[in-house]
Amino acid sequence: MIMVDTKPFAVVPHGKGFFCAMITEASPAIIMRVKDFGESDLLVTFFTPHKGQLKGVAKGARRSLKRFVNALDICSLINLEFTSKREGSLCLLHSGKLMNPYPALRSDFGALSKASFMIEMTEILFPVGIADPNMFELLKEAFEAMAEGRPNGLIALIFEARAMALGGYGINLERCAVCGRPYRGEGMAVFNREKGTVSCLKCQEPSALSPAMTPDTVGVLRRCRVKPFTNQRASCWGMKPWKSSNPFSSSTGSTGWRKS
Repeated sequence: MIMVDTKPFAVVPHGKGFFCAMITEASPAIIMRVKDFGESDLLVTFFTPHKGQLKGVAKGARRSLKRFVNALDICSLINLEFTSKREGSLCLLHSGKLMNPYPALRSDFGALSKASFMIEMTEILFPVGIADPNMFELLKEAFEAMAEGRPNGLIALIFEARAMALGGYGINLERCAVCGRPYRGEGMAVFNREKGTVSCLKCQEPSALSPAMTPDTVGVLRRCRVKPFTNQRASCWGMKPWKSSNPFSSSTGSTGWRKS
């Protein structure tokens, strides 16, 4: 994660002095939101690898037949030319070239709802002024995986786990939050929601808000952070059918993480 230093002007020699020229940039971008702005303009929210989330005005985009042809649909990956103004103000969008429209995301309601969730999560974790190229790649790869027909629910789970980790909210699965003993994948653990980590049964009892987690559940969460989207089957992740409607719950008679 990097803090964005927006310096949209370059000092250019001119005669005996200097003047400030606005810099036009070109960058891959994922379209997050689009809405009408004035009579013929569009207000576009987009996400870039190195400047993160930005907003800009595409002047005349609703009438243009050349500069933004099919490039400003939500969830599309485009190559965008824009000029940044001073920090906090809207960018000026010059043109966009479509790279991948991900049509399958808009033809399936389930896929579109998952993609919208991913965009909203990205907006929250990486607000204006904070950029992370890894988050851009994660969002792009998730859209590609869903567009190829891989299971939406699994893709969303992987995305959520990785995005939370990139945003600084990853679940610590390595040791007990109370006594500090390492968790080696043996016995039950308890999700400690107050601290965003796990606890052993010796230090915390399971509850409805802090459910017990099996070693398989912890293993799946660990693999979500590192395994590529290309492994689409649940069996590749060690997932098994759950007897409970809550995959993170367990029976109270299970053996817990009590070993010293």
